[in-house]
Amino acid sequence: MRRGALIGLAAVWAAVGTPAQSAAQQHPCPVQPPGVERTFGNALSATAPLGGGKRVGFIDDGGRWGVLDSVWNHRTALERGLLRPLAETGSDEAAEDIGEIAILRDEGDLFLAANIYDLRDATLRFRPNEEGGYDVDHLGTAAWRSPAGERLELTDDDTTPLALPFEFAYYATTHTGAFVNSDGNLTFEEGDDASTSRNVSRLLSGPPRIAPFLSDLDPAAGGGVFVRAGADSVTVTWCAVPGFESQATTTVQVSLLPTGAIEMTFDPDIGLGEAVVGLSPGRTTAFDAVDLSDTGNPVSGDTGGTGGDTGDPVDDTEEETGTARAIGERFAVRGELDTVAVARKFLRTHPDAYDQIVIWTDQPILFEAFAFEVTIANDIQGIGQAVYDAPPDFGSDALSSLVVMGWLGKYSDDADRKVSGENTTLSLIGHEVGHRWLAFLDFSDHDRETSRALLGRDDAHWSFFFDSDASVMEGNDIEDLGGGSFRTVAAVDGYSALDQYAMGLRRDHEVPPFFYVEAPMNAMPPARNSGAPQVGVTFNGTRRDVLIQDVIEVEGPRIPDADESPRVQRQAFLYVVRGGRDPNPDHVARLDRIRLQWESFFSGATDNRMRAETRLYPPASTPTTGP
Repeated sequence: MRRGALIGLAAVWAAVGTPAQSAAQQHPCPVQPPGVERTFGNALSATAPLGGGKRVGFIDDGGRWGVLDSVWNHRTALERGLLRPLAETGSDEAAEDIGEIAILRDEGDLFLAANIYDLRDATLRFRPNEEGGYDVDHLGTAAWRSPAGERLELTDDDTTPLALPFEFAYYATTHTGAFVNSDGNLTFEEGDDASTSRNVSRLLSGPPRIAPFLSDLDPAAGGGVFVRAGADSVTVTWCAVPGFESQATTTVQVSLLPTGAIEMTFDPDIGLGEAVVGLSPGRTTAFDAVDLSDTGNPVSGDTGGTGGDTGDPVDDTEEETGTARAIGERFAVRGELDTVAVARKFLRTHPDAYDQIVIWTDQPILFEAFAFEVTIANDIQGIGQAVYDAPPDFGSDALSSLVVMGWLGKYSDDADRKVSGENTTLSLIGHEVGHRWLAFLDFSDHDRETSRALLGRDDAHWSFFFDSDASVMEGNDIEDLGGGSFRTVAAVDGYSALDQYAMGLRRDHEVPPFFYVEAPMNAMPPARNSGAPQVGVTFNGTRRDVLIQDVIEVEGPRIPDADESPRVQRQAFLYVVRGGRDPNPDHVARLDRIRLQWESFFSGATDNRMRAETRLYPPASTPTTGP
């Protein structure tokens, strides 16, 4: 949830046991649910391709809670031995500077290992314990509750309410209703139909949630979601529901029992491998990561911190203790860069003086995004983001943002060459760097109702139909042709006046009126609100003008304002080299050319109101503020 805070209720969880279970009942799902062929296979081959559907123009991960995912994944990897602690690695020889590029060599301490899904053909029972959390019992092979019951009409990214025939106690609250969400989970208090990343951050920061298989599922493409409610249990079954734009499917069942216990049953033929399984009291940062398949090493469900010594100086004192904690496991088919470890390793040999770290790698590491940004701290009010401090895990008091650009080989040092849709290398850097402030603004519309009509993909980019003056944050420069007709004439050129206001570079009276097109239709070529910017698209609709005061009415004034905001953004360019190899000098030289071009691009994109300082050790000076 975009508006949630990074502080919240704390929560507990728990342990593994092995009580007896009655014999498995008949599988409740039709052999072939209408509309989909049950296809199971290697999860890697089933990964949804980029392009098409809601992934068109997919640049970054869109999740505004990536900081929680980063911390969760880092701690879990250390606790489970999937990452070598920095305390065991070297040597500072693994870090060096070549000119203005910082080189980090991976020594088994910068990349998380894959966590392959291993809950097939199993039933787990989560039992409330005396500490306010849950103990986990392994009940053996899959024990289904049949029949499946009534089919729900759920589409992609959809939710529907569900009345419970008994009061169900979940963590510290009793519920008489829930919501069934298409993406393999139940929530309380509110439904969840968002299209943001199905990750640990969503498990933690959203409403109270039970997630037997939190993943990007699409029941509109096949399979079905069924519910059977009775005095003895309420059971929801996702039957052969495919992943978004994938032929691989998942079949999983969750049952709520009057005792407060929760059972999850997993099919032996689940073909998807990216999911989060667990429980959360909602709106929390407190979590415990466990191996749900481990029957021989139970986890103690207590009300203390996150667990034992991991060998890494992770400080958990910011989390509440003595209350219930979220519990779960994240499954991933590929290893990935650990941004927490990268930040910590870099700052062991460099001053804690950077606003952003921009990370590049010597081989492909991103497969479902082109690049992404994680805001780890925000103290700015009035820009549509929560105010929160950076978790101490990152080892910094100054750092506010991490940008992961990924493999250098997919970028060009030709400043005019397009490398992704309308984007050049420099506009892509501008896009990801811009996420430190952008784009999250709501406003008061012509009916004086709060609106998100300026926003497009994931509520974190500008809408295709917003005249953003060709902002690098998606959106277009839209020409009003008159008579309700419009045409896109430019894209991704720089930061608009509205962008610059949110960045602290313009006062409110320096932002001219802007507009969006309501109820757009007849787009040629076809376009949609969350689509990537594109020049030359014509469409019809109703023009709606917006003033900056309409934004301030909802978001409040920007604090600090333009007179007090920094005009220098300190950035470090990092090049991560896998497997202890030496960096290729030609590649480092190319990255340095991109770095220099970026400084010039950023100045121009902000109308020379801010500059990017990318030297690792610039001459001592005090960053200027104000116009």
